[in-house]
Amino acid sequence: MKIPPRIARIGALGALASALIIGGTAATATATASPTPRTVASAQVTAAVGDICYSDLPSQAHDTLNLIDKGGPFPYPQDGTVFQNREGVLPSHSSGYYHEYTVITPGSDDRGARRVVTGKKTDEDYYTGDHYATFDLVDHGC
Repeated sequence: MKIPPRIARIGALGALASALIIGGTAATATATASPTPRTVASAQVTAAVGDICYSDLPSQAHDTLNLIDKGGPFPYPQDGTVFQNREGVLPSHSSGYYHEYTVITPGSDDRGARRVVTGKKTDEDYYTGDHYATFDLVDHGC
């Protein structure tokens, strides 16, 4: 299964932020990042989305994020498919922007309710433990 690339926009955003803060000119640059290593990126998040430290995620979510970085293999055929955001909890984007992956639930006979949903920006990873009712943006810096 082909994993959608995550696009790092830190170069352009950093240059723009620098220009706004210190009054210089902004040089724009957009870089395509490979899934590894993970780098920090800003993500616009709606009020309905919380945040969670990477260290506070269940260990199985760490496993899922590591598999995403490696490009698989994934335990379920649905992993890596387009997440439609039908619930409208995540920020609105065009179809294909988000992809979902199963976070294994120990003792569950099926996929369970836990997922990681990725956006196209680097480190735009959302965790849900309640099958899309709520999401937390993963903060990879803590």
